[in-house]
Amino acid sequence: MRLLFLLLWRNNFTIVFFLLQGLSFYLLIENNKYQNASVLNATNAVVTKTTEGVSYVREYIHLRENNQFLADENARLRAQLREASYQSDTNRTEVNDTLTKQQYTFITAKVINNSVNRRNNYLTLNKGKLQGIRPEMGVITSNGIAGIVKQVSDHYCTVMSLLHKDSRISAKIKSNNFFGSLVWDGSDPRFASLNEIDKTVPVKVGDTIVTTAFSSIFPADILIGVVSSKELRKGSNFHDIRVKLTTRFDNLTYVYVVDNLMKNEQRMLEEQSNTQD
Repeated sequence: MRLLFLLLWRNNFTIVFFLLQGLSFYLLIENNKYQNASVLNATNAVVTKTTEGVSYVREYIHLRENNQFLADENARLRAQLREASYQSDTNRTEVNDTLTKQQYTFITAKVINNSVNRRNNYLTLNKGKLQGIRPEMGVITSNGIAGIVKQVSDHYCTVMSLLHKDSRISAKIKSNNFFGSLVWDGSDPRFASLNEIDKTVPVKVGDTIVTTAFSSIFPADILIGVVSSKELRKGSNFHDIRVKLTTRFDNLTYVYVVDNLMKNEQRMLEEQSNTQD
C-alpha cells in the first residue's frame, strides 16, 4: 500500500493533467451540439461493430450444432417425400385410389474418415448398430449418392464408396428411363461411367442420371450426375457414357443412411422365385 501511495505521489502532476484533460473534453461535448452528435455517432458505430463481431463469434461456436440440426431436419423431410413412400395405385373407373405407406427412412451421419485417391475407397461414419445402421444400406448426400454400408460396429460403420472398383449402381437416363450399370474407372473422382446402354438409345450430353427402382438399397430417382460425354464403343453395341457426378467426394461432411423398410420382404420373394427356377 505504501508503494502505491508513493507511486501516485510521484506521478501526481501527470494524473491531474489527464483528469483535467478528460474534464475539458466532457464539458466541450456536453456544451456543444456538434461535438456531442459526432461523439455519439462514433460511439454507436463502435458498439455496432462490436456487436456484429460478437454475433459472428457466437454463430461460429454454434456452427456444428446448427449443421447437425439442419442435417436431421433434412432427413425428416426426405422421409416425407413421395419417393420415400411405397406407391400402391388402384384404378377404378376414373378414380385413382392411392395408398401411401412409408418405405424409406433416413439416418443422418457424419463422415469421420474418407479417401478418394485409391482404387478402392471407403468412408467411415459415426453411426453404427446402436443407431440402427446395418450392412447393405445405401448412403446418399444432399447432392447425390455416396456408397453402400459394408461393415458395422456398435458406434461406427464403413461404407464402400461409389469410388470403388466393386461398386455397381443401377442407374438410368431420367429422360427416357433406359437403364444400365454405373461404375468408377479408378481415375478421376469427379466422373463415372454408365455401361450397358444400347447404341440405339438416344443419349445427349447434359442428360440427368438417377437411380432406378430395381435396387432395394436406394430409392428411385436419386440424383447421380449428368452426362458429360458419350460416344459409340468400337466393335460393340453399347455407348461409352461418361457421367459427371454431383457428389463431391473430396469434401463430404454429412450424409444420410437409407433404411428400406421393405427390403427383407422384397429379397425373400426374389429368392423364392430364383429357387423355383
